[in-house]
Amino acid sequence: MVVLGSTGSIGINTLEIAKKFNIAVEVLACGSNIKLLNEQIQTHKPKVVVIANKEDMKDVNHNNVYAGQENLLSIIADAKSSLVVNAYVGFLGLRPTLVAIESGKRVALANKESLVACGAFIDTSKIQPIDSEHFGLWYLLQERPIEKMIITASGGAFRDWDLKKLQNATLADTQKHPNWSMGQKITIDSATMVNKMFELLEARWLFGEGSYDAIIETKSLIHAMIDFKDGSTTAHFANASMQLPIAYALDAKMDEKILNNVNLLKVGSLEFREIKTDRYPVWEIREELLKNPIAGIVINAANEVAIEKFINKEIGFMEISSMILKAHNTFTTMPKNVDDVFALDEEIRKCLSN
Repeated sequence: MVVLGSTGSIGINTLEIAKKFNIAVEVLACGSNIKLLNEQIQTHKPKVVVIANKEDMKDVNHNNVYAGQENLLSIIADAKSSLVVNAYVGFLGLRPTLVAIESGKRVALANKESLVACGAFIDTSKIQPIDSEHFGLWYLLQERPIEKMIITASGGAFRDWDLKKLQNATLADTQKHPNWSMGQKITIDSATMVNKMFELLEARWLFGEGSYDAIIETKSLIHAMIDFKDGSTTAHFANASMQLPIAYALDAKMDEKILNNVNLLKVGSLEFREIKTDRYPVWEIREELLKNPIAGIVINAANEVAIEKFINKEIGFMEISSMILKAHNTFTTMPKNVDDVFALDEEIRKCLSN
């Protein structure tokens, strides 16, 4: 298989599963964590390695190293592997998804932005989601009529903060996730609830029209629920680990134990909360976005620009949501093809960066 984003948490978990099931890794691609990449090279012995920056090539312990996205796209297209695991973060993960599908490969997708920004123009039959929420929905699906599909949120770093303090929240504060450690951007997205908005949009593209919602489950043991029209509800419980959805992406039959089962006696109790707009302002446009999911391109571009400004201390934490909501109201002409997606993304970034 081809692993994109091999040095991130999802990439690391993917390689653990590959090792467990003795799956060959043809290509490793990552950004700039060369130390970890070299360890992965030694273990998995890929045929090709791709990194972000040309100047780092001399430090990679491999005789077939390339740098930059153009090389990456060519290597994805030419790879003999039938599966591409896309664990890149951000809009830069979109082109690899498109090229992988165009070259006849299946994509195990953890790059949320691919579907959020371009879901209208992607053949989702070629996509196997490896987010725990979408995996949970897929796991629960059966033939009975569905009323609503629900995913859960942790609530992020500020779920218990006094609302008055949010204006002064720092970058360091956003990284104090209550349940686990993730990358910088996704942890910020968790704090704003943008991450869950993205996952609802992904679910809409993956599973079709219908009713979708999200609630906070503070222990992150339930990942998805389905309300059926007969009045029953099923829930997918699993200990928090990306290894389970990744394992199913690599082997759909999956008859081996990947995780320990949730021990409800040890858990004792669960707490559920509503996602409220005073703490998570982006939630104001949830229903509107689900009715017009193609507008995800606007939300994603605005979010990436706003996060960069927040990291650079140009704006405060709550202004991330304000920029997203303003962009949603400003950019109303939607793309008609893939080229339009890239053009609109560029236009939004240029406008908001000034």
